[in-house]
Amino acid sequence: MTKLASQIEGWLRQQVESAGAKGLVLGLSGGIDSALTAVLAKHAFPENSLGLIMPCHSVEKDEVLALKVAEKLKLKTSKIALCPIFDQLLDLLGSATADANCRKLAAANVKARMRMVTLYYHANLMNYLVCGTSNKSEVMLGYFTKYGDNGVDLMPLGGLLKGEVRELSVELDVPQEIIDRPPTGGLWEGQTDEREMGVSYDKIDEYLSSLTSGRRKGLEKREVDRIMDLMTRSNHKREKPPIFMPGSSW
Repeated sequence: MTKLASQIEGWLRQQVESAGAKGLVLGLSGGIDSALTAVLAKHAFPENSLGLIMPCHSVEKDEVLALKVAEKLKLKTSKIALCPIFDQLLDLLGSATADANCRKLAAANVKARMRMVTLYYHANLMNYLVCGTSNKSEVMLGYFTKYGDNGVDLMPLGGLLKGEVRELSVELDVPQEIIDRPPTGGLWEGQTDEREMGVSYDKIDEYLSSLTSGRRKGLEKREVDRIMDLMTRSNHKREKPPIFMPGSSW
């Protein structure tokens, strides 16, 4: 794990240097992926890393834990409360014709996209790159907002399963309270990743590992079906937009 951390930090420095940038900016959410990304970014760029705390009708504990990580790392932070703009935008857009579930999901995606805009604004001001916090388990199942939390310049955790994120977080001394916290995007009260996906991260990791090892154990058919369905339906989120070519047979 120590070697892995060193490799990721070296990769971050190489990516920033090759882009002609000066550092990294990331969103601090109070979750494990965000906390681990902050540790790696701070190690790679001790003076040129910035964490943005962007509450938007969020759970208060999200900000408390985000600040706990920042204080431990001595990471520079900035807080941008997005609630007023979010409320005004939803009022302007309207949603009277949609059902409650559609409204809730659409509003949650707006939050993620507003945070992406905020991160890129600061990145442009400082000539930084936007550092994403998604892990491989989330990326492969499409558990992210298109042009939201996947709207980034680089993903240092994108090749790590959720279990590997936990292991590396222990190694790099992420606060135990954050490691033990049920993963959540903080999109609405009581929301958790696993409840929304309908399958646990342990099962997801087991399935994704089996794709290369060929060994699969402890997975029920309904779990495999759910994971495969999520992967299939989210293909468009991992691909570039398709382009129609005149003369093609599509």
